[in-house]
Amino acid sequence: MDIQNAVKQRIIGLCSENNLTINALATKAGMPRTTLKNIVYGTSKNTGIVTIKLVCDALGISIKDFFDNELFDDLDLVKD
Repeated sequence: MDIQNAVKQRIIGLCSENNLTINALATKAGMPRTTLKNIVYGTSKNTGIVTIKLVCDALGISIKDFFDNELFDDLDLVKD
């Protein structure tokens, strides 16, 4: 799995765990809904750490908690 797909799956999973839609999470995080939708639907290929931090803050978790998930254990190498 590549990092972008892992981030996408993690956001979807966290939304499910917290009974939030992507739109509700975006609103809670204070970001445009399109930002998260682009990540989830694969339009965005480079999710910034600031975006991830906003998601974490909205969910009340740390960045460490975000990445402390099996999705990030065996990532494919990024190729230029």
